[in-house]
Amino acid sequence: MRLLLIHSDHIEYEARKKTKVAEEDAVQKDALDEALAVFCAVESVDEENIEDAIRQATDEVVATARQLGTTNIMIYPYAHLSSDLASPEAAVSILRGLAAAIAGEDEFVVRRAPFGWYKAFSLSCKGHPLSELSRTITPGEGASAPKKEIEHEFFVFTPEGERKDARDYVDEKTPFASLIRKELGYPGQEGVEPAHVDLMRAKELVEYEPRSDVGQHRWMPRGKLIRDLLADYVLAQVLEYGGMPVETPVMYDLGDRAIAEHAAKFGERQYRFKSGNRDMMLRFAACFGMFSIMHDMHISPNTLPMKLYELSTYSFRHEQKGEVIGLKRLRAFTMPDMHTLCRDVDDALKSFEEQVAIGWKSGEDLETPLVGVFRCTRDFFMQYESWIKSLVAKSGVPMLIEVLSERTHYWIAKADLAAIDAQGRPIENPTVQIDVESADRFDIKYYTPEGVEVHPPILHFSPTGSIERVICALLENTATQDVPSLPTWLAPTQVRLVPVAERHVCFAEEICTRLNAAGIRTDLDDREESVNKKIRGAGVDWVPYVAVIGDAEAESGRLTVTVRRLSEKKKPYRETMSEDELIEAVRMETAGKPCRPLYTPRFLSRKPRFI
Repeated sequence: MRLLLIHSDHIEYEARKKTKVAEEDAVQKDALDEALAVFCAVESVDEENIEDAIRQATDEVVATARQLGTTNIMIYPYAHLSSDLASPEAAVSILRGLAAAIAGEDEFVVRRAPFGWYKAFSLSCKGHPLSELSRTITPGEGASAPKKEIEHEFFVFTPEGERKDARDYVDEKTPFASLIRKELGYPGQEGVEPAHVDLMRAKELVEYEPRSDVGQHRWMPRGKLIRDLLADYVLAQVLEYGGMPVETPVMYDLGDRAIAEHAAKFGERQYRFKSGNRDMMLRFAACFGMFSIMHDMHISPNTLPMKLYELSTYSFRHEQKGEVIGLKRLRAFTMPDMHTLCRDVDDALKSFEEQVAIGWKSGEDLETPLVGVFRCTRDFFMQYESWIKSLVAKSGVPMLIEVLSERTHYWIAKADLAAIDAQGRPIENPTVQIDVESADRFDIKYYTPEGVEVHPPILHFSPTGSIERVICALLENTATQDVPSLPTWLAPTQVRLVPVAERHVCFAEEICTRLNAAGIRTDLDDREESVNKKIRGAGVDWVPYVAVIGDAEAESGRLTVTVRRLSEKKKPYRETMSEDELIEAVRMETAGKPCRPLYTPRFLSRKPRFI
């Protein structure tokens, strides 16, 4: 934001002609004597952190007004100060926020000229050394009133209850050491494109959408299948745990006090826009909708803990353009999001343990090893140190512990579990948080048998983290494998049949039909290519089971199957199986996991290329 601050004897304006983005409800004519005239140009960078832009601008204007000894302030939109302007909606939102924030100081009279009008104005500048000042506001960089420094203490708890210096681990070549190095601020591989970016395109899973905003993707059938299977997996885990699925809107009214306060607490950038005269935002998680449901419910302590779940498709975070890459950081993503309303802190701790266990299990089921960090305030640590040690013991692996000197967010404790990418960088996935603010803010309450009103703690829980980051972790994990593969239950094609000649296609088609009927995703390479090229194609597609069908197989009914999981680099593992044995082998690997049919044509000759 660019500011031109003029200490004036008098400023007066009159709106004459409106543009297509003109405000309709602003004051059309006004004047102030002995005023600080604040000419403002809201820039595109301000949209990345609207709250901070407003805060910094407010600090500058208030400090200048106090220095000049004036209590009258005129805010005047003046686009000519910059060539890189914000959208009209964002500009109006920031100008309104600036006026409201300054007025909130009580000592000032604030007027605001309307945005989007051609205006006539007259100004009489006092002409002293401080009467003309300019300021540039950059969200996240500007100086403001000093804040209390938050202290961070890091150490490690082992499953045996030992406390160790976190720096003792930094030289190890383990995923846990990679997490510690990142958390302690050690330099990593910067500027290296994650391995999954090429893979997500080469495997025809997902692609950037150039006709949308950055951080938005298009999903091809193979990627859509994996995404749907992961959603099915989380839903099954949640239902087994007692969660109740709901669905809520993706946009919310910032005129609602609770919504505005909760949005301000959230650190990530937000998508905001104008709907008529209402300032709106796109959700960054499913919190708003679930808290609204909880507020309107009749809650009995007998029904607690109560768990609501939503697959938040989509959630939105206006990340910086340079930070958005692949599936690791996006502006639109799918978040499995559960909120648990607990009776009290003890109830929350019990549920917390259960949900951390579900998070660890997701790493096992997805075959992406996870490492963990537990974060809490110092007060929480002093009171619950033995419980934290018990949580680590039940996890069965060491965890990094971060103790904050005081609470800076809505949570007093949280666990973050992460996969590690091919460059040794964490991919944050499952998370559990104990929220001690939202029940008060959204007036979520129950009454004890004695009639006492209770605003209880709420757990935020994502069993896997965002679906996109799960796929990111899956693909990054393959970069460390000699023979890369996805878990068989997530493989877009689980079995590929490769007929040696055209005369074997009919027999292969019969098998293909039976395998698909048995719930095995099976396709058939009927293209006019050599067998070796078809086998190489199956390898490129990471197909777990590839069965070549020739005369011997057609006569005996037994198939020669290459099992990818048992193969080594340049040493394929082959096994002779009956059709039933092949079905049983796939079912053993996919037992207890979701199943969906093939999303692409059974015949590869009919399968289109997407990239």
